[in-house]
Amino acid sequence: MIFLKTDEEIELLRISNQLVARTLAEVAKLIAPGVSTATLDKIAEEFIRDNGAVPGFLGYGGFPKSICTSVNEQVVHGIPSDEVILRDGDIISVDCGAYINGFHGDSAYTFEVGEVSPEVKNLLKVTKESLYLGIEQAVEGKRLGDVGYAIQSHCENHGYSVVREMIGHGVGRDLHESPEVPNYGRRGNGIMLKSGMTIAIEPMINLGKRQLIFEKDGWTTRTIDRLPSAHFEHSVAVRKGKADILSSFEYIEEVLKK
Repeated sequence: MIFLKTDEEIELLRISNQLVARTLAEVAKLIAPGVSTATLDKIAEEFIRDNGAVPGFLGYGGFPKSICTSVNEQVVHGIPSDEVILRDGDIISVDCGAYINGFHGDSAYTFEVGEVSPEVKNLLKVTKESLYLGIEQAVEGKRLGDVGYAIQSHCENHGYSVVREMIGHGVGRDLHESPEVPNYGRRGNGIMLKSGMTIAIEPMINLGKRQLIFEKDGWTTRTIDRLPSAHFEHSVAVRKGKADILSSFEYIEEVLKK
């Protein structure tokens, strides 16, 4: 069942998502060669709790940490660890959730660690562009296939592949609600979008082949060819005319400019 949100509920969702945005900015301050992903997780959990919320991912389906940290060929759901130390030239997707006032926030950003190759920089650029192209389609009267097509066509036109197994989702009182939001599709197909729908759009785009492998931990996914993967995510509310982005990358980008 798809739950349409009232304006009041959307504002509560905005609070949750803005906290996620600020948490990701706190994490951004620490991302550098030599830092462990466990350190990033600790900072994120402390910041979320200090702001009166609880980590949305911790314990969800048994997930053991507060954020997902997916490095290089890892696509999503990487588990933070003291053993995973960031190195110069890495990229790391940090996916974060926070629960406050009865609603979940959910957003992700892929960061560069030190000096990243031009090839990988372009993968990140195109993936981020595809997110906003998908968001442009998240308006009343469009269909989910329009969102997926916008993402897929942009990335494939640049020679990249679109992950099929992992997709976006509805977000609200539950972290994962209906509908499913694929990053691929055909224009004019899929569920009709209505004002009040709130969805997390999150393209996961690979430099090489689109196929994934699940690691032995049962959570982490990686590309089959071990080439890098990028991941960006916003939670948005469907509106008439223009989608309402509830999360934000502005706090992150302020940190990255310093």
